[in-house]
Amino acid sequence: MQTPAPPFRVDVTTSGLQLDQKDLARRLASLPQGVPVVAMIHGYRFSPGIAGACPHRHIFSLTPPDGDRKAISWPRHLGLNGNSGLALAFGWPACGSLLGAHRRAARAGWALAELVALVESLDPGRGVDVIAHSLGARVALSALPDAAPGNFRRLILLAAAETRRPARAALASPAGRLAEVINVTTRENDLFDFLAEWLIAFGFDTALGQGIGAAKANWLDLQIDQSATRAVLHRLGHPLPPPPQRISHWSPYLRPGVFGLYRALLDRSLPLQQLAAELPQRPDRRWSRLVWQAREQIQPLSLPPDPA
Repeated sequence: MQTPAPPFRVDVTTSGLQLDQKDLARRLASLPQGVPVVAMIHGYRFSPGIAGACPHRHIFSLTPPDGDRKAISWPRHLGLNGNSGLALAFGWPACGSLLGAHRRAARAGWALAELVALVESLDPGRGVDVIAHSLGARVALSALPDAAPGNFRRLILLAAAETRRPARAALASPAGRLAEVINVTTRENDLFDFLAEWLIAFGFDTALGQGIGAAKANWLDLQIDQSATRAVLHRLGHPLPPPPQRISHWSPYLRPGVFGLYRALLDRSLPLQQLAAELPQRPDRRWSRLVWQAREQIQPLSLPPDPA
């Protein structure tokens, strides 16, 4: 049995990208044709090399630490073992204040565009896919205007900490028009979407957790806690359990079964057009998860019988 290759490490530093270009060229040269190269992008409160916050020792590791329920190995669960796909572990400085990390996410987008250009120069026509959580989605979308058309193939955004206007602008770029975006949402993230709208967009824009807001041929909103969506995914061979929590920012990568779905989207074994055609047209209302569960917990008042 082949030993899984560790992810290829890429870090964004104050002096630019830090990576081993010779190792990247070697890995790309040994990669079978047709398998994906996937940039994994973390969100807020991770920073490479910071004790207790380094993504390369956490979600990007093949063997993350025990005792942390959120430390689940992305490359292992995506099956990116160096033969069936190459994982690019993209680390960027996302600690500190939320507004500071939000600004740095845009700059990290420039570095991501530089990385995919390097992959294209080393392995022409390969293209890069992306899976990104939270502010990592902002990194991915910010890279599109600086990328060449075709360099990005498919972006899977998990509980994106971004709003509609920048996303639409990114999609309008030459690279954005050719990329396919799956925006994974859940009503469990409503509180975080609300905070992003007011702490980052100051109430002037709508979070992507509410969808892109206008039909886009290359954009798919996928609400994984919606019962009708879960029924479609079950028919297509990707059953997901009911959401266990009312509030969670990490559900899109902690929910059992989701990585099997993402693997199928990355290796194209699940046709995106078929999925889009079968999904419900409308998402659940905002706060519906909180309101529904609150109603479930309210017991009807039992009154004594009328006196005879």
